[in-house]
Amino acid sequence: MVIDSHQHFWKYEPIKHSWIDDSMAAIRKDFLPADLQKVYAENDIDGCIAVQADQTLEETDFLLKLAEENDFIKGVVGWVDLRAENIDEVLKSYSKFKKLKGFRHVVQGEADHNFLLRPDFLRGITALEKYNFTYDILVFPHQLGAVLEFVKRFPNQKFVIDHIAKPYIKDGFYDGWAALMFEIGKLPNVYCKLSGMVTEADYSNWSPAQITPYMKLVLFAFGWKKVLFGSDWPVCLVAGNYKEVKKLVTDFIAKLSTTEQVSIMGENAKKFYNIK
Repeated sequence: MVIDSHQHFWKYEPIKHSWIDDSMAAIRKDFLPADLQKVYAENDIDGCIAVQADQTLEETDFLLKLAEENDFIKGVVGWVDLRAENIDEVLKSYSKFKKLKGFRHVVQGEADHNFLLRPDFLRGITALEKYNFTYDILVFPHQLGAVLEFVKRFPNQKFVIDHIAKPYIKDGFYDGWAALMFEIGKLPNVYCKLSGMVTEADYSNWSPAQITPYMKLVLFAFGWKKVLFGSDWPVCLVAGNYKEVKKLVTDFIAKLSTTEQVSIMGENAKKFYNIK
């Protein structure tokens, strides 16, 4: 089974989706399951994980409804306020939804570089393990120091880094990002998605050769058992079509064994997100 471990749905609203700036105008419209099903049929994708794009409980409920209506949506990564006093109560109420696999907070948008280490947020993460929920880590490279401290505190919690921590590929920055990713990758409970890479390069002029060193580091640091393919559709469309985004990864892993390729393209996502 080929699983796209990272994609989004939305009904476009200018204020809610204000992060979609003028350079991303191509995705200022609705993106719903019917749109993605066509793309998946053309690209031999069997299922996906739908990830939150808005930080509201309404977003989580919206994705769960879509997952209930569409079998190819194998899991949902939603949002809850992990800092809330009643977080255990909230997680308990959501634990009845079998397709709700975990949660994400848009930490990249937080001004505090050490947001992940705030006591109220740590309390929320502590509550996840009880319900077997995963946590997706969305950060920029300057936040990776906090990520390393953060994940070390929760050896039994499953984490996955989204978009290889968004290195500044367009600017050619590598070493600082690579050093921290290498350390984070040593931890057995931390995975990484090969996703969102084309949008960290130049939208119009990216090349596989430019992105390959970053993918090599991720594969070396995390190992083939902890790396997941993800498209970041429809955000990826500002820099390329789905076929190009998938080919970037499949070409990169083409020399690996069949077992390793199958793992990266779907089996690891099934394992991480507990997809039956």
